[in-house]
Amino acid sequence: MFDRSLTTVATLCTLCAASVTASAAMAQPVEAAAPSGLALRLLDQRIEAHYDGSTLARYRFVAPALAEGVQYDSVADDFAYLCESYALPDLAMSQNDSSRDVAQIIISFSSKELEFGATAPEIVQFFEVFRVENDRCIWEAF
Repeated sequence: MFDRSLTTVATLCTLCAASVTASAAMAQPVEAAAPSGLALRLLDQRIEAHYDGSTLARYRFVAPALAEGVQYDSVADDFAYLCESYALPDLAMSQNDSSRDVAQIIISFSSKELEFGATAPEIVQFFEVFRVENDRCIWEAF
């Protein structure tokens, strides 16, 4: 019983920290340039407990040009670039202990701001998942 309560408390602490981290990211707009030339703005960043007990980080970017017909193939390399050059350094600099134990990073682009977890058929979204191994982003196919 005690171990289960401790796990629940640890999960709640992780989720609280994720909320604070996401709020801080939203308060300070970050714009990024990707190798493809796609203009990106960080919408939010979240640290979450994964169903298997590991920790994952989500970096959600808005890329308005996706609404103008930009295809996935033309921005595919941007995901690995952002994982390596933005997400990993961001996590390394974080004061949040759970940020340092991230096992997986999800990078997403959407053509417009969209509430986390919501769907909207008119909004173009692309996602890629990477596992973190030896301080590198390793692409994981869905």
